[in-house]
Amino acid sequence: MPLYKSVTINNDTQLLVWQITESHDTLFKQVRLKDVCLARVEGMKSEQHQRGFLSVRMLLQEAGYSDFDLYYANDGKPHLRDGKNISITHSHDFSAIIISSRNTGIDMEMRRDKIIKIAHKFCSSEFSYLNPEQQNDYIRMLTVIWGVKEALFKMISLPGISFKQHIDVDAFTLEDTNGTATVTFEKMNNNYTFLFEEIEGFTLVCSFEAINL
Repeated sequence: MPLYKSVTINNDTQLLVWQITESHDTLFKQVRLKDVCLARVEGMKSEQHQRGFLSVRMLLQEAGYSDFDLYYANDGKPHLRDGKNISITHSHDFSAIIISSRNTGIDMEMRRDKIIKIAHKFCSSEFSYLNPEQQNDYIRMLTVIWGVKEALFKMISLPGISFKQHIDVDAFTLEDTNGTATVTFEKMNNNYTFLFEEIEGFTLVCSFEAINL
């Protein structure tokens, strides 16, 4: 079943994940697109990107919306016309959306060894609790950290934020499947919570403003 999972979080937040197994043509026949989105998907050179784009529209339909309910602000952040917050991600064979009355962010990443080589570009304080000698867990935790920072960046949507300099992910364990983070940028000094889950070689992260989940 392409709808991999649908979960209600804290009553007002819905998370939906799609496993992209269909062809471009199969997905295309099942969605209705605004003219601007039709032109956008037709202009994509990669069929993988097209399928990711279309699978997100399938998720919208699963949640009771359509492409016509979705619009993007000038900063590129997606919104729903009924006032609900939405965040979107897709990576290779999966896509996911989160819809909430609260500001929220989502990211999904494939776990890969190469994240070790770029860790210094997005980690700073996090090195205090990471253990490179346990390579498998190191890769898993780095992927969570990257996902948290991506999800928070989508939430905040302000230019100039540096993953390394402005976003700190507090110490967590893989067993916890949740944690906290802080964004310090210009006059901002805000706390956030996050949840994460590992799905078939991918890591899914959802971030929220810091209230009890």
